[in-house]
Amino acid sequence: MADFKDPENTILIELKDGQVAIELHPDVAPKHCERMKELARSGAYDNVCFHRVIDGFMAQTGDVEHGDMEDGFNIRRAGTGGSDLPDLPAEFSKLPHDRGTLGAARSMNPNSANSQFFINFKDNHFLNGQYTVYGRVVSGMEHVDKITRGEPPMNPDRMISMKVASDV
Repeated sequence: MADFKDPENTILIELKDGQVAIELHPDVAPKHCERMKELARSGAYDNVCFHRVIDGFMAQTGDVEHGDMEDGFNIRRAGTGGSDLPDLPAEFSKLPHDRGTLGAARSMNPNSANSQFFINFKDNHFLNGQYTVYGRVVSGMEHVDKITRGEPPMNPDRMISMKVASDV
């Protein structure tokens, strides 16, 4: 087990190719960080698919309502749902959408983020100031890079599990 600077604000995602560690930024997006930890601790993110993965852009997941379904109909619906918790207000900051950063997915309404998130494959600065950045990959980005592409992918990769490092 690696030593993390702040285990209470480090998320561990198990993917098919290995573990990804994400350092959360509660100093800039406290509500988003708390939500991710709450859903991770409840097991809501376990087995949720990456439903939108665009080469050279980002990998999106976190639809805890539809994203764990196995049949094709529900996988096509993945990306349209969230958790049963209320939507979050935007927590925009000066943090850029660089490679490996974690962004809150949302609808056209800036205050509609709930459970879905994306990891940037490259610097996507055109998203700056429009989507909340609340973490960054500190190890395992090579595993994120191997996530199967598609919108949705034919056979989507899944988050096998998500845990808060201080709980492991």
